[in-house]
Amino acid sequence: MDIRAYLDEQRRLVEDRLAALMLEPTGAFAQHVEAMRYSLFAGGKRIRPVLCLAGAEAVGSGEEARRLALPVACALECIHTYSLIHDDLPAMDNDDLRRGKPTNHTVFGEAAAILAGDGLLTFAFDLLSSTASAAIPDPIRIRIIQTIARAAGPLGMVGGQSLDMIHEGQQIDYEELRRMHRSKTGALITASVVCGAMVAGAGKEQEAALQTYGDHIGLAFQIVDDLLDVEATTAELGKPAGSDAKADKVTYPSLFGRQASRSMALEAVQEAIAALTLFDHRADPLRALARYIVDRKT
Repeated sequence: MDIRAYLDEQRRLVEDRLAALMLEPTGAFAQHVEAMRYSLFAGGKRIRPVLCLAGAEAVGSGEEARRLALPVACALECIHTYSLIHDDLPAMDNDDLRRGKPTNHTVFGEAAAILAGDGLLTFAFDLLSSTASAAIPDPIRIRIIQTIARAAGPLGMVGGQSLDMIHEGQQIDYEELRRMHRSKTGALITASVVCGAMVAGAGKEQEAALQTYGDHIGLAFQIVDDLLDVEATTAELGKPAGSDAKADKVTYPSLFGRQASRSMALEAVQEAIAALTLFDHRADPLRALARYIVDRKT
């Protein structure tokens, strides 16, 4: 399949729905909402919401599965965008460029950026629990909310970011590196796929297979991110290149070298695709997305 055409189509669906669901910058909270919208609509690959939609398609029937999963996909993008705003802050990675544009705090100020991230995070759970997701049966909605909260929280993305900060300038081994990135990057990626499948009525065996798929593509995604930080330019990345070395972070290339890291990413993608054996052609987008993740240049 043409994965780039698929990504473009799914990205448009997500962005159209985000535009319909997102608050408008009017009234007393206009400046706050504008800061939220600035980062949310700054572009990006939308990988997590697309994985959510593809997870739904793998279990359900195309258009209907996507329709049900779209609010969940939008909530995931709100959470991901909040994490980028906070990652870029002076107290964290101290970056001034994201998605090819000035970072949120350089435009709106540090306090406003913190609040914009806070707003996006909490708005995501508003989407998941409100009429936007009303077509999803309540028991499934509760499971989705819990799954995403755990993936984004202290034992998931936030905890992983905490480990990333703690380990700056330290020498850590592969197991600790893997633990950190399984939480910081992998948890929300895995939750995206699994929650999409939940929307479409996945069974336990299907959920378990997609959990395995998500774990492996999360690893591949992080390894490729580490490689791109070394190999790509700032213009290509839309954010500062070489920032890992500048912050003295342990990465896959720094531990294993570029060639071995690339091999590890390819192996992870093969394992991800192997996890999809019980799915039919409806999971082809997930298979293609796994290959795209390791082949991407940005």
